[in-house]
Amino acid sequence: MAAAETSRGSSLGLRALQLAGALWTSPNSLLGLLAGLCCLCLGARLQWRGDELALSFVRVRWPGRGGGALTLGNVILYTGEELDTPCLTYAHRAGRGAEAPVSLAAHERAHVYQYMLLGPLFLPLYLLCGGVSVRNPFERAADRYARDGGAAWWPWLKAGSAPPG
Repeated sequence: MAAAETSRGSSLGLRALQLAGALWTSPNSLLGLLAGLCCLCLGARLQWRGDELALSFVRVRWPGRGGGALTLGNVILYTGEELDTPCLTYAHRAGRGAEAPVSLAAHERAHVYQYMLLGPLFLPLYLLCGGVSVRNPFERAADRYARDGGAAWWPWLKAGSAPPG
């Protein structure tokens, strides 16, 4: 009985933190939602991704850019058909070693968590850390999270320690 109550309490606490994170990053999510809604007119498809805690727009077309995904708060914009697809890590693409492909969905989930913790501070910090680049600790952490099965999504995590929150 006590274990069930502890589990229920932990679940409620986690939901409360997720809600607080979603509210904290809502300005970013609003940007993603506006972009995604515009993309619906161009053939994008909308779906809820419970594992990623995000609305996902797939088949997004953006001018002058190749394929890829962009997370804005609790919204993921992806040019492909399905977010559950393998992708190369930033380190692999930069020639820093041969790494196995990781799950794009898991990589983007790490960014959702980063947004939920940092809220409106995420985008300026992301850009200050190098933007879309292998040098960016946010990207390296998202790759690590996807590669290692869902641990260590925080960029400045020391080996063996738990992420904040």
